[in-house]
Amino acid sequence: MKLDNLLAGYAPGSRGRDGLALALLLRRQAHASLTVATVRPPAWSPPGPARAEERAWRAYLAEQAAATIAQARELAGEDAEYVVHTSRHSGRGLVELARRRAADVVVIGSGPRGARGRIAVGSTADQLLHSSSVPVLLAPRGYGDRPPAALDRLTLAYRRGPGCDAAVKDAARAAVALDVPLRLVTLVVSSGRRAKAEEEMLARLREQAAADLRSAARGESRRVRAEVEVLEGRDVAQALGATSWLLGEMIICASSDTGPLRRVFLGDTSLKIVRASTCPVMILTRRP
Repeated sequence: MKLDNLLAGYAPGSRGRDGLALALLLRRQAHASLTVATVRPPAWSPPGPARAEERAWRAYLAEQAAATIAQARELAGEDAEYVVHTSRHSGRGLVELARRRAADVVVIGSGPRGARGRIAVGSTADQLLHSSSVPVLLAPRGYGDRPPAALDRLTLAYRRGPGCDAAVKDAARAAVALDVPLRLVTLVVSSGRRAKAEEEMLARLREQAAADLRSAARGESRRVRAEVEVLEGRDVAQALGATSWLLGEMIICASSDTGPLRRVFLGDTSLKIVRASTCPVMILTRRP
């Protein structure tokens, strides 16, 4: 996975600031180029006397887009490229723009209904997380208020399978580009009270998870500092809370194995991780 060419989707308000703050942090640490884009709806073309209304609507859309770009420029400065893209849907517009500009990652903020410090999947994120041809990086709500000075560590949510084996290589490449350590974690979700047979099965699951993690980390140990950890809880949120998270942490998840190749496709576990995480989350594309 490359981090050379970043695309940040910007909208007025906190979600725009959050995504842009994360994109700026990633750009600085990866020495990448950055394009900041706002997506505006298309103007209609009515017949007859309504053309005056069309002209007024076009002028309004252009004015709003210019104001949005001005806000983004004030935050990000001149060391970025700014683009206005027209599409009926903001998420699909960013998918189109990422393809046209050969972006390596699309960065956006949380949906507006997310709790502070958490990620809500709004309509823009939902479209990206089911059709983007490049990884999608989501910033928690409020991330732009006090962003970390640097990214400190990448944590890959790992489960054995061909999709995650490719994800380990992608995460290792990103860790090398950012000069940070890589942590591989496997989530073991179990009920609170268990019978003996369930406890024995869970013990085998822990052992297998630990063995899978050690095997995955071994292949990347020459390129990056890698550690492994098995996280256990009654649900995904509790499992994630069973370990410590650095201020500059970022979680990486693989796409669902049932999704289309070379696209992001958010699976059930990854969606739960996105909603429970208190740090940015990147969803990779599914690779052959």
